[in-house]
Amino acid sequence: MTASAVAAATAGFAILLFSIAALADAAARRGKLGWLRSPLVYTLSLSVYCTAWTFYGAVGYATRSGLEFLTIYLGPTLVMIGWWWILRKLVIIGRAQRITSIADLVSSRYGKSTPLGFLVTLVAVLGTAPYVALQLQSISASFAAVGGTEGSLWSIGLWVALGLALFSILFGTRTLDTNARQHGVVAAIAFEAVLKLVALVAVGVFVVWGLAGGPAETLARIDASPISDIPIAPGRWTGILILSAAAFLCLPRMFHVMVVESPGTGALRTASWAFPLYLLLMSLFVVPIAVVGLERLPQTNPDLFVLALPLSEGQGGLALLAFLGGLSSATSMVIVASIALATMVSNNVVAPIWLASSRQGATLSGDVRRILLRARRAAILGLMALAFAYWTLTDQAALASIGLISFAGAAQILPAMLGGIVWRGATRWGAAAGLVIGLIVWGWTLLLPSFGHAVIGPAVLADGPLGLSWLRPTALFGTGALDPLVHATLWSLALNTAAFCAVSLLTFPTPLERFQGAQFVGALGAAPETAEGGPGAETEKLLMMTQRILGADEAQALFAREAARQGVAGWLPDATPGFLRRLERELGASVGASMAHAMTLQVSGAAALSTADLMAAAGETRDVMEQSVQLRAKSEELERTARQLRDANDALTRLSHQKDAFLGQVSHELRTPMTSIRAFADILADPTLPEADRLRMSRVIAEEGDRLTRLLDDLLDLSVMESGTVRLDPAATSTDAVIDRALRATSAMSGDLSIEREGPDLPLVTDEGRLAQVIINLVANAAKYAGSGAEVVIRTREIGDAVAIDVVDDGPGISSGGRAMIFEKFARLSDAKAAGGAGLGLAICREIMTVLGGTIEYLPGQGGAAFRIALPCRAGELRAAE
Repeated sequence: MTASAVAAATAGFAILLFSIAALADAAARRGKLGWLRSPLVYTLSLSVYCTAWTFYGAVGYATRSGLEFLTIYLGPTLVMIGWWWILRKLVIIGRAQRITSIADLVSSRYGKSTPLGFLVTLVAVLGTAPYVALQLQSISASFAAVGGTEGSLWSIGLWVALGLALFSILFGTRTLDTNARQHGVVAAIAFEAVLKLVALVAVGVFVVWGLAGGPAETLARIDASPISDIPIAPGRWTGILILSAAAFLCLPRMFHVMVVESPGTGALRTASWAFPLYLLLMSLFVVPIAVVGLERLPQTNPDLFVLALPLSEGQGGLALLAFLGGLSSATSMVIVASIALATMVSNNVVAPIWLASSRQGATLSGDVRRILLRARRAAILGLMALAFAYWTLTDQAALASIGLISFAGAAQILPAMLGGIVWRGATRWGAAAGLVIGLIVWGWTLLLPSFGHAVIGPAVLADGPLGLSWLRPTALFGTGALDPLVHATLWSLALNTAAFCAVSLLTFPTPLERFQGAQFVGALGAAPETAEGGPGAETEKLLMMTQRILGADEAQALFAREAARQGVAGWLPDATPGFLRRLERELGASVGASMAHAMTLQVSGAAALSTADLMAAAGETRDVMEQSVQLRAKSEELERTARQLRDANDALTRLSHQKDAFLGQVSHELRTPMTSIRAFADILADPTLPEADRLRMSRVIAEEGDRLTRLLDDLLDLSVMESGTVRLDPAATSTDAVIDRALRATSAMSGDLSIEREGPDLPLVTDEGRLAQVIINLVANAAKYAGSGAEVVIRTREIGDAVAIDVVDDGPGISSGGRAMIFEKFARLSDAKAAGGAGLGLAICREIMTVLGGTIEYLPGQGGAAFRIALPCRAGELRAAE
């Protein structure tokens, strides 16, 4: 297929899109809104979630990560089904408050704060620009693949960016009132939703029935494919599920089609099951296309399998349909995102600057409508330029993860947005703190590393800024073992939420914040608004300001309706608080809630709150203060409980590791003598074996049997003592009696050891046999490790209320590095064969001394190995387990 043919098809598609949008706008102007406001069109408009990243990239994603691509679809599905009440609440708030964007929602909730709206706009622009860059790259790459013009990707991308900007400007900035739904844009998006679904299903049907041989053969191919062997990473799955769910709520384009363009909660109810069904159909053939693509086109970019498979089989028409489907996926996203961001920029950046710079303020003569419309058009062009620049500065490998990077950026709005609609105590300072911290952490851990070494040097990536390794972008606070995406999501959202909650608890909402908080949190049960009398205002100036924004006809009609409501038809209405609130909402649909509030205040000179509102806010303030004290106490209690749970969990983890290590060592120690016994027993079965060898091997079997018996005895001893079921026989005795008993037992193993005794004979009340067993083990260790002819000193002394017995040899001693582990089970500081035994001796000694109510410790600096046994003199301190 030639590039000219693809270009002609693209131009035809663009003309068709323009025609659909124009016809829908014309029908809306004639009042024929029937099908344009239907639940089906609303559901299809939500398909802007499915961009080129999901149309093309899901297949490539599947080839690299298996079924992980499903998380991108499961997140929105969980929101639509499980969080439907949140979506319904957002739609109701959006319609009641005349919300124009997600920045307008956040700023309106927190006292109509202009700086907060600016901050959300900044987050949205930074998070969306990379995503738009991905769409430009995907359109250019698909055009080049179908038309065979691989060498001119950037020039294709430039023309695509200009075309999308033109469409967005023509159909997205015709009117200033963004609450007057963009019927032309929505109709075009709905058409594109059908087209991309038909295209992807058509390619899937061709692959399954045309190339793979039917469903059964396809399933067999999937089972034999390496894709089926890719393991599921639970941590990454959870992280992407959270990101995709958060992005579905917070991406500016999704908020625009879901809330701003919503015809009502009835359509949302239909979309709650219809949109998950749409996502299911979009994901149905992803794996078959990936599997067949890997089989037939192993050298091709997997992201382009949707195009490459039809082209490789000579199906030019199907490839062109697939190209138009991918084009629809990308263009719908870019168009809606451009309109949404342009609205945010004009209302939350340009309008406040204009208001601050105008000496006469909101009543300044001039066409405000023209200024803001120009700002929105400039913002669309600026967004395209920013996205194009990001594309040119970022390497192609990094573009594969841009979708998730943008998801994580948009998710930073989630705490402020959700907190604002469920928690009256949330404040603008808390929302701002969370957004700032979340934005910084997201940019440092995910956005900046996506540029490679062009922005962050390799030294900073490896060692952290100024050598601070705990600030490394990919290993914040020493968590380098985490997946980079999970790492960035965890820290950015955790710190964002923590700052939002903490600062909200430490600060106090203004009366307007309290009032707006009550309106937002109680939106599902809001009572109808009543007009109230209040302080007068210059109604003529209000009308003048409204005409500058809404136009003369619409403004005069609005004031006439209010006059009729107040019973003064033919006159200008009084500027009651109720009217001022309604006026703010009408103006907010064009310039945003925070900007409308500022303009109304500037003209009226009074807050649009009644005395009753202020009294209600004061009452809520008192309640919040009392609740804050209670919450602070509960928070401290929860923190203590959490700390105890963490300590208990750490202890259980350590015990689990010790258990695993213990079982492994026991298995090894038992297997070694058993292996020797079995091997020599097999040899003894040979009738031709010489008698001398037979005797030698019989001795080896006997020795290994003795070794096995000693090991089992030690293990049983250790088990009994650790379980606390050991029975003791305490009696009056003395240190000399215990030492004599121990030396008699070690006379055979001590060999040529020179044993000296020092110190007085001290009385004891203890289990003489168990205490002697400890000394026996220490003397045996001296014989093993100190070597032939070594000297051992057994010294007794009284230390306070305790009796101490020191056993010191003149051998090499124990290094400082080995002292921490000598009392652990199976711990040996030399070769096992040379030392003999299983390394349980000192562990048994420690358990015996614990049961006896005493201690055993290593004494450094004595010239050789030195151990001190200490136990109380009195029988009452003996811990005999009965």
